[in-house]
Amino acid sequence: MDDAALAEFLRARRALVRPKDVGLDDAGDARRRVTGLRREELALLAGVSADYYVRLEQGRGHRPSESVLESLARALRLDEELTEHLYALARPAPIATRTRERVSDTVQELLDAWTTTPATVTSRRMNVVGSNALACELAPCYVPGTNLLRAVFLDPGTRETHVDWNAAASDAVANFRARIGTERDDPELTELIGELSLRSQEFRELWARHDVHTTTAGAKSFRHPELGVISLRFHAMPLEDGQVLTVHHARPGSPDEQSLALLATMAATRRRSH
Repeated sequence: MDDAALAEFLRARRALVRPKDVGLDDAGDARRRVTGLRREELALLAGVSADYYVRLEQGRGHRPSESVLESLARALRLDEELTEHLYALARPAPIATRTRERVSDTVQELLDAWTTTPATVTSRRMNVVGSNALACELAPCYVPGTNLLRAVFLDPGTRETHVDWNAAASDAVANFRARIGTERDDPELTELIGELSLRSQEFRELWARHDVHTTTAGAKSFRHPELGVISLRFHAMPLEDGQVLTVHHARPGSPDEQSLALLATMAATRRRSH
């Protein structure tokens, strides 16, 4: 059990629960100086003593029982994925997860075969380890060797590329937490989180929320310098060693499908010229 990580998670999630969300009336309470619930309020909702809960938030508590974790998850209004993360934090320290920072030749062949479908493969550390020509033409952040988190928060060009940057940023951080789980012993992860925390206030604020979410499908709009806005659907599928394959496609018969076809022509022309 990582006492410090569990304590940090509890503090962060408690701050996100508004009193009115759990039936508490805080109107006109001038003494309320905390964001979200007070510790004793959360303890009451979870059915544990305030002293016990304070020890948990200070990293001094014993390993919580299954029933206590269930009560805390309910009081904190955690969804299924956040609840799983809470349980993981309360378990013994996990064995380090294997991270593969190179795409296999077979997967790269598959990516290259999709000449009309932008596709990428990213690692647990959110590094782009593989992509096809169309993905690179769609957005520079999909070029292999790019770290998507650094690109989203530190590269002005990537900020301009994403039409809804706020959604892309919050989604990236929540997915990153889901991918790394409770892993804390990876020096490269520590360096990445430290760099982003130092250089980006927006990352610090999102990281402090402790959101955990695995996005498997959705929609995203890209702003291309020559073709304008291209709105695509995407599906993300897990591969081995923590890698994730993400495939984008346009709605059949839509203007976005026509834009994607033009983009594929541009990518093929660029590839022949090189």
